[in-house]
Amino acid sequence: MTRHVLLIEDEANITEAIRFLLTRDGWRVDTHADGSDAVEVVRRIAPDLVILDVMLPGRSGFDILRELREINAFRDLPVLMLTARGQSRDRDMAERAGVSRFMTKPFSNAEVLEAVRDLYARAAQR
Repeated sequence: MTRHVLLIEDEANITEAIRFLLTRDGWRVDTHADGSDAVEVVRRIAPDLVILDVMLPGRSGFDILRELREINAFRDLPVLMLTARGQSRDRDMAERAGVSRFMTKPFSNAEVLEAVRDLYARAAQR
Protein backbone atom coordinates (compact mmCIF):
# COMPACT_ATOMS: atom_id res chain seq x y z
CA MET A 1 0.00 0.00 0.00
CA THR A 2 1.33 3.44 -0.91
CA ARG A 3 2.21 5.79 1.91
CA HIS A 4 0.14 8.94 1.53
CA VAL A 5 1.05 12.45 2.68
CA LEU A 6 -0.92 15.68 2.49
CA LEU A 7 1.30 18.74 2.20
CA ILE A 8 -0.47 21.95 3.26
CA GLU A 9 1.90 24.72 2.15
CA ASP A 10 1.31 27.96 0.23
CA GLU A 11 4.85 28.58 -1.07
CA ALA A 12 5.01 26.92 -4.49
CA ASN A 13 8.78 26.37 -4.50
CA ILE A 14 8.66 24.58 -1.13
CA THR A 15 5.64 22.54 -2.24
CA GLU A 16 7.38 21.37 -5.40
CA ALA A 17 10.64 20.56 -3.62
CA ILE A 18 8.93 18.47 -0.94
CA ARG A 19 6.61 16.81 -3.47
CA PHE A 20 9.58 15.81 -5.63
CA LEU A 21 11.56 14.52 -2.64
CA LEU A 22 8.72 12.44 -1.20
CA THR A 23 7.46 11.14 -4.55
CA ARG A 24 10.97 9.91 -5.31
CA ASP A 25 10.90 8.10 -1.95
CA GLY A 26 7.67 6.28 -2.86
CA TRP A 27 5.07 8.53 -1.23
CA ARG A 28 1.83 9.58 -2.85
CA VAL A 29 1.71 13.35 -2.28
CA ASP A 30 -1.38 15.55 -2.35
CA THR A 31 -0.99 19.28 -1.87
CA HIS A 32 -3.19 22.08 -0.62
CA ALA A 33 -2.38 25.77 -0.18
CA ASP A 34 -5.27 27.31 1.78
CA GLY A 35 -5.82 27.15 5.52
CA SER A 36 -9.52 28.00 5.44
CA ASP A 37 -10.64 24.56 4.24
CA ALA A 38 -7.60 22.47 5.20
CA VAL A 39 -9.43 20.41 7.83
CA GLU A 40 -12.09 19.42 5.28
CA VAL A 41 -9.34 18.36 2.87
CA VAL A 42 -7.73 16.20 5.57
CA ARG A 43 -11.14 14.62 6.28
CA ARG A 44 -11.73 13.91 2.60
CA ILE A 45 -8.28 12.51 1.78
CA ALA A 46 -7.49 10.80 5.13
CA PRO A 47 -3.71 10.80 4.61
CA ASP A 48 -1.19 8.76 6.60
CA LEU A 49 0.70 11.95 7.49
CA VAL A 50 0.30 15.72 7.19
CA ILE A 51 3.02 18.30 6.59
CA LEU A 52 1.54 21.60 7.74
CA ASP A 53 2.86 25.14 7.32
CA VAL A 54 2.21 27.56 10.17
CA MET A 55 1.47 30.66 8.10
CA LEU A 56 -1.25 29.93 5.56
CA PRO A 57 -3.83 32.12 3.88
CA GLY A 58 -7.22 31.85 5.54
CA ARG A 59 -6.20 30.14 8.76
CA SER A 60 -3.06 29.39 10.73
CA GLY A 61 -1.49 25.97 10.96
CA PHE A 62 -1.87 26.15 14.75
CA ASP A 63 -5.65 26.51 14.44
CA ILE A 64 -5.82 23.70 11.88
CA LEU A 65 -3.79 21.40 14.11
CA ARG A 66 -5.92 22.14 17.18
CA GLU A 67 -9.08 21.30 15.24
CA LEU A 68 -7.59 18.08 13.86
CA ARG A 69 -6.66 16.95 17.38
CA GLU A 70 -10.29 17.43 18.47
CA ILE A 71 -11.44 14.91 15.83
CA ASN A 72 -11.12 11.33 17.09
CA ALA A 73 -10.04 9.97 13.71
CA PHE A 74 -7.13 12.44 13.55
CA ARG A 75 -6.09 12.60 17.19
CA ASP A 76 -2.98 10.48 16.47
CA LEU A 77 -2.39 11.56 12.86
CA PRO A 78 1.32 12.37 12.47
CA VAL A 79 1.75 16.09 11.75
CA LEU A 80 5.06 17.67 10.79
CA MET A 81 4.76 21.43 11.22
CA LEU A 82 6.93 23.78 9.16
CA THR A 83 7.60 27.41 9.97
CA ALA A 84 9.87 30.23 8.92
CA ARG A 85 9.59 31.55 12.49
CA GLY A 86 11.45 29.23 14.79
CA GLN A 87 11.11 31.10 18.07
CA SER A 88 10.53 29.05 21.20
CA ARG A 89 7.07 30.62 21.52
CA ASP A 90 6.09 29.05 18.18
CA ARG A 91 7.44 25.67 19.27
CA ASP A 92 5.49 25.92 22.52
CA MET A 93 2.28 26.79 20.65
CA ALA A 94 2.83 23.85 18.30
CA GLU A 95 3.41 21.44 21.16
CA ARG A 96 0.30 22.66 22.99
CA ALA A 97 -1.70 22.16 19.79
CA GLY A 98 -0.47 18.56 19.52
CA VAL A 99 2.26 18.63 16.88
CA SER A 100 4.20 15.42 16.23
CA ARG A 101 7.33 17.23 15.08
CA PHE A 102 8.30 20.85 14.44
CA MET A 103 10.79 21.96 11.75
CA THR A 104 12.13 25.42 11.01
CA LYS A 105 12.64 26.71 7.45
CA PRO A 106 15.06 26.54 5.78
CA PHE A 107 15.52 22.81 6.16
CA SER A 108 17.48 20.23 4.23
CA ASN A 109 15.93 17.54 2.09
CA ALA A 110 17.52 14.95 4.34
CA GLU A 111 15.86 16.49 7.43
CA VAL A 112 12.41 16.40 5.86
CA LEU A 113 12.82 12.87 4.58
CA GLU A 114 14.11 11.62 7.93
CA ALA A 115 11.28 13.31 9.84
CA VAL A 116 8.57 11.95 7.53
CA ARG A 117 9.96 8.41 7.58
CA ASP A 118 10.32 8.49 11.36
CA LEU A 119 6.81 9.84 12.00
CA TYR A 120 5.30 7.26 9.66
CA ALA A 121 7.25 4.39 11.26
CA ARG A 122 6.21 5.44 14.77
CA ALA A 123 2.56 5.71 13.70
CA ALA A 124 2.69 2.26 12.07
CA GLN A 125 3.93 0.74 15.34
CA ARG A 126 0.84 1.94 17.24
